[in-house]
Amino acid sequence: MAKTPAPEAPKDASTSTVGKGKATPSRAEQEAARKRPLVPDTKEAKAQRKAELASARERARIGMANGEQKYLPARDQGPQRKFARDFVDAGWHLGEAVMPAMVVVIVATFIPLQFIQYWAFVALWVFIFFVIGDMIITSIRVKRAVRDKFGESKVEKGLGWYASMRSVQMRFMRLPKAQVRRGQYPS
Repeated sequence: MAKTPAPEAPKDASTSTVGKGKATPSRAEQEAARKRPLVPDTKEAKAQRKAELASARERARIGMANGEQKYLPARDQGPQRKFARDFVDAGWHLGEAVMPAMVVVIVATFIPLQFIQYWAFVALWVFIFFVIGDMIITSIRVKRAVRDKFGESKVEKGLGWYASMRSVQMRFMRLPKAQVRRGQYPS
């Protein structure tokens, strides 16, 4: 055995206790804290999930109607599509009157005079040919305007069809909703 005494601890060292400051919980306490029902309260959970989905759908619907990019479907996204939408929304198009014209033809078919029924159908077909012509002209004008703004090689495929289909819809039924007034063509 060694006869040298052990070195003494320095006197300036603090004697504070190191630890978490509370007792370790027992196993039963830990299990009780983790315990939850095996089957959640389905009525409350379903109602909460349904409310969350409804609010998310409402936000998406409002965002899409306002033209916010993150809520738009893929077919409506991009600067060229926005330009085409604004270009179509700024003008007047024959296609917007297709639905009212068809209602007039349906009403005319109830009139018992064959003469009126015949001319109503003829007028409808003539009107449809004019609408198709307006769609073709709109498609050409939109593509030309996009080419002028974005460059010759940058025109997206299907842009003319997109614009002509939008021109056939009645203005108040278009989604995303029209962001420009009539006559306010994009530059």
